[in-house]
Amino acid sequence: MARPLLLDVDTGVDDAMAIALASRLDDHDLIALTSVAGNVPLDVATRNTLRVADWLGLDVPVHPGMSAPLVRPLHTAHEHHGDDGLGGWDAPEARSTASDVFAPEAIVRLAREYQGDITFVFVGPLTNLAVALNLEPRVAQWVRRLVIMGGAFFNPGNVTPHAEFNIYVDPEAASQVANTMSATWVGLDATHQTGVTRSAWDALDSASDVGAILAREVTRRTLVELERPQSHLHDPLAVAVAESDEVVTTVSGRVVVDTGEHRRGETRVATVAANDTVSLVARDLDRGKFDTQFARVIGQR
Repeated sequence: MARPLLLDVDTGVDDAMAIALASRLDDHDLIALTSVAGNVPLDVATRNTLRVADWLGLDVPVHPGMSAPLVRPLHTAHEHHGDDGLGGWDAPEARSTASDVFAPEAIVRLAREYQGDITFVFVGPLTNLAVALNLEPRVAQWVRRLVIMGGAFFNPGNVTPHAEFNIYVDPEAASQVANTMSATWVGLDATHQTGVTRSAWDALDSASDVGAILAREVTRRTLVELERPQSHLHDPLAVAVAESDEVVTTVSGRVVVDTGEHRRGETRVATVAANDTVSLVARDLDRGKFDTQFARVIGQR
């Protein structure tokens, strides 16, 4: 029987593909989407999440969440995702509307309802989860598994030499989560081993599957207009890891997040001491196994 899955997104290019993958898993059933400010402001992230869900034909509630980090101004990533967050894809406007249940409240409700069984995948800044933990600390015990796309543990960051975007945006939220919940952290060390190349994009030219069209259109700006060698699949990798541990190899330890200004958002794996929260950190990717998972997005199961 498929386990319930909640996916928290700041819907930009790779979030859109993560939603597609999460909706096509065998061992998990996508039961809720929560949106947060990150790649784009909250209203755009929520609008994009609704557009993607409708495009894929999903009947999944979308719960808008936090519009800013816990204590800092919002830092967005329009330069990577385009002004609309979806790489300029002119997707149809959503027919469905967002839920009136606030994302942190939905996180608490679903963790309580499905305690011991639900999987959380968070692929944006961790603001919604931090707020949910403040509302109900028992969420940390109720969630069966938490997978986080965030961090740069062994390699340089993508915002500063020290920090990956999601953690840089809200390091205080990330630090709270790291100190409270055991998780599998999927950072740039593994996600930079993924990517849609231009040749793979060209192969989608005549695609008819809605997921394949989505993947083609949201990566067009990166691969064609900006002529980058590949479009990394950061967020889909976190979803794939939630479905199968075998996609990555990990190391265990205590995740430490720097909240100072000089090394803001830096993530490290530290030695575990008594009473520390122990997590797993992805280090290497099994590309073949991930590609098999990602093929679901483009309708190749």
